[in-house]
Amino acid sequence: MEKLLIVDDDSGIQKQLKWSLSDYDVIFADTRESAVAAVRRHEPKVVTLDLGLPPDEANASEGLAALKEILIIAPHTKIIVITGNDDRTNALKAIEMGAYDFYQKPVDSDVINVIVSRAFSLANIETENRTMKAVVGSDTGIIGSSESIERLRTMVHRIAPTEISALLLGESGTGKEVTAKAVHQVSNRKDKPFIAINCASIPETLLESELFGFEKGAFTGAHKTTMGKIECAQGGTLFLDEIGDMPFNLQAKLLRFLQEKVIERLGGRQEIPVDVRVVCATNQNLEEMVANKEFREDLFYRITEITLNIPPLRDRDEDVIILANFFLQQYATDYKRNIKSFSDDGLQALKEHRWPGNIRELQNKVKSSVIMTTGSQVTAFDLGFYDHSNAEYELSLNLRAVREQAETIAIQKAYALSAGNMSKASELLGVTRPTLYSLIEKYELNINS
Repeated sequence: MEKLLIVDDDSGIQKQLKWSLSDYDVIFADTRESAVAAVRRHEPKVVTLDLGLPPDEANASEGLAALKEILIIAPHTKIIVITGNDDRTNALKAIEMGAYDFYQKPVDSDVINVIVSRAFSLANIETENRTMKAVVGSDTGIIGSSESIERLRTMVHRIAPTEISALLLGESGTGKEVTAKAVHQVSNRKDKPFIAINCASIPETLLESELFGFEKGAFTGAHKTTMGKIECAQGGTLFLDEIGDMPFNLQAKLLRFLQEKVIERLGGRQEIPVDVRVVCATNQNLEEMVANKEFREDLFYRITEITLNIPPLRDRDEDVIILANFFLQQYATDYKRNIKSFSDDGLQALKEHRWPGNIRELQNKVKSSVIMTTGSQVTAFDLGFYDHSNAEYELSLNLRAVREQAETIAIQKAYALSAGNMSKASELLGVTRPTLYSLIEKYELNINS
């Protein structure tokens, strides 16, 4: 349960608030000094503060002083000022000083719950954003604050200064290339090239020349001598993604390069010395492939001097929200959209989804939602988590409301498919541009913001 500090010297109000706010771990304070002490000890994200505290219950001096002190020691705390009906002036003064909101007595359970819930939601979002910014600003570029990601960053820092060969293991979309770049970025090779190649995406007949290069005349179409990826990475880092898909006959040549630090171009006779750090990655079980004679055992032991396991997104606690907020800010900037955050149902949907496609799936979801949303917050519907099986009861029986909902969805889809081009969007919808602009204005859609 979230900790909520209630600062009030009236025991009756304390009991009423505790009963009304039963979903929280409530802590009480009845003076400025005890309130400040409670903030230091419990670090609550949200505080309700009565301005009329002793020894000046009739005025707001003690309450405003408490507000000021709390914000000095915990500036991100959301403070909800509770005042009497005739004390609007001091309430506004408290807002100017940095209070989150104010509420006038008498206490209404439903209203105070809504205000406190919103305060906690905002506090949590801001906490996640601060964490995200701190992580993004780190030297590795690996985003997240979960224990598994902290361990991964620690391992990256330990192996980066060495020349040890590393194998990155993880499901598709977990960020293996990001991790490889992190190893490069915090090593003494960071000012040299980082070259990545996906062994599964290049045909077997081309992979050898792509890696090792070729001499002029080595094969039909080889009109000039061309360096391979290994030479291009001279002094830097070569990332071999999906190493398990490398053809068996090419694995021997790769092993010789790793052991001798020399290569021969295709069609060449000269040994070329290279200084390259190699990081490999796969989502396959290489030990099983070795047992089945599908992967060379000697190469396996050469590339697995150390193994880093990259956790799937579903096992990374609150990292999904940190990453989602990072992508939201990135795409809102890219597409010039005035989108600030996720709605409550959007956050809930993000937390509940299992993310089989990991970070790549999350990135695509957020990207499309930024294009699709018409408000300042991204909802579960915008993210594509709409329950189509229950669509019938979502639609009103009022035909006007049904048409408004249908037209809104159609406009959003057309806008997304046309990449924001209003002429193309109107063509897709089968209406003129003036008609489309009229509909956007009618339904107050801010797709152009």
